[in-house]
Amino acid sequence: MEFVYGVLLVSILIFIHEFGHFVFAKLFGVKVLTFSIGFGPKLLRVRGKETSYCLGILPFGGFVKMLEEARGKETILPEDRHRTFEAQAVWKRILIVLAGPAMNLLFPILLYTTVYLEDRELSPPVVGAVEPGMPADGKLLPGDVITAVDGVAIDTSVALQEAIAHKAGKSVKITVNRDDKPLDVFLVPKDESVVLEPRDLDLVEHVARIGVSHKFVAPVIGVPATDSPAYRAGLRTFDRVTAVNGRKLERFVDLITLLSANRGDTIQVTYLRPRGAPEALGGVSDIAVFDPGVVTLTPLPKDPEAKEIDHVARERDVLLREGIEGAEMYAALVPEGSSEWQAGLRPGDRLRTLDGQAVDRWKSVQFALKTHPEDRHELGWTRDGEALSGTFTMRKETWHDEAGIRRDRYVFRTTNWQSFAIEKFVKNPGRIAYALTRGLRETGRVVQFIVVGFLRILQGKVSIATVSGPIAMFDVAGEAGIRGTTYFLWAMALVSVNLGLVNLLPVPVLDGGHLLFFLWEGISRRPLSRRAREIASLLGMILLIGLAVLSIKNDVARRWDAVGSTFRETMDHKLK
Repeated sequence: MEFVYGVLLVSILIFIHEFGHFVFAKLFGVKVLTFSIGFGPKLLRVRGKETSYCLGILPFGGFVKMLEEARGKETILPEDRHRTFEAQAVWKRILIVLAGPAMNLLFPILLYTTVYLEDRELSPPVVGAVEPGMPADGKLLPGDVITAVDGVAIDTSVALQEAIAHKAGKSVKITVNRDDKPLDVFLVPKDESVVLEPRDLDLVEHVARIGVSHKFVAPVIGVPATDSPAYRAGLRTFDRVTAVNGRKLERFVDLITLLSANRGDTIQVTYLRPRGAPEALGGVSDIAVFDPGVVTLTPLPKDPEAKEIDHVARERDVLLREGIEGAEMYAALVPEGSSEWQAGLRPGDRLRTLDGQAVDRWKSVQFALKTHPEDRHELGWTRDGEALSGTFTMRKETWHDEAGIRRDRYVFRTTNWQSFAIEKFVKNPGRIAYALTRGLRETGRVVQFIVVGFLRILQGKVSIATVSGPIAMFDVAGEAGIRGTTYFLWAMALVSVNLGLVNLLPVPVLDGGHLLFFLWEGISRRPLSRRAREIASLLGMILLIGLAVLSIKNDVARRWDAVGSTFRETMDHKLK
């Protein structure tokens, strides 16, 4: 099946490439003798008025055969001499040759646009969570609906991102709807540098962010103390509250608002409690099932003179009076034998500090560890209200990427469990403009990625072993095709850009080499001699054959490594 998808992908891209040459040749009056997809014996041949349309048995290329004097194989009638390729002005020949690679670079725009047209609905511009230390911290609150940025109306989360994308370091007025009242908030988006993968390319993307997430955390709770009303009532960490006094809840922010408004009255809390089922599915994977439960909770009394407070103060109030907080900072999985386990950390412990610094977001822990991966770290946590601590180092793992390059990574094996509420989407108001913009942007990113990759290989910063060939391309096409149409179109766009850029390389026998000859002719006012062209073409062919051999060698080596790795894993499993 992989071969079928590979043939389909290659055939479409070759058709697009050769169709560009064909259209511009016809446009300028050049006589086209043959339009062929594939080489070798013909599976199909259709004769037109002056052009034969062919389908070859070998789907590894194609060609557009034009009437040329240089070939000397066809008899050129006097009335057709003006229709030869050589008879055209230099600029026309340049456009005919350039049209093939150009089509390969433009085609992905259509493919990506088609993919993004499926985004019929988008997230609304609602604040689900605020990252600490970011510009929105203390200014925007969960539940705020952003309606405008600098006076420009906002109706989706994508529109919000676009509005602040180029405003890093500048004061921005954000209009929100809070508790059904309009409010203007001024903040300065932060410029963040993101190193794109693979890191060997040294590609950095600058992103302006205010630090809000549009996903709402589900009402999964943490119960840090055993003497709290929540614990005494029977609630435990990782319980997912589903209703309070019969009122259904889907978001943690709604739970906090409801509990904070309580003055001390007894309430009925319905919840789901995860219970591990390690032998489920035949022991293939560890899963959890939820057991329902109901408890009666009586919060501590609330000061009747207390004034209306913001969301942060509400969370603090609920923690003090009910003993309930979010479950984000609680360790859900601590693998036995891991460095964290040996330090004393256990599932259900509440992380408090890392290297002496207070932490209140799981991402903050991950970021700090990634910044100093090889260091020994001190972790502080609480268990049933008791403060504990221990030291650990992250586990070093070695792996091979898609190119077969050995890489090292450091892993913090402890994970938390943060569930999110079901998202409510809004209609995408401008699907075509949205999809086209995304298509152009994604194509530009792929072009940048491949061009920089070429440069890094020439600079010696990226191994030549990363160069892939036809086997890898067929693998990618097959895997993408099996996963679905969207993945297949995505893979086709990537290969199309690659094909277009490779053909533009100034190597004789490639389109880029022909363009080089024509540029020489345009500057010197005379064509390059036939002998010089022949020598250059021979050298170019030798270079391409060498690259083909290298790429196939790399593909085979990666396949062999994959087979060897699978064999070793199988043998290890049998020995155990």
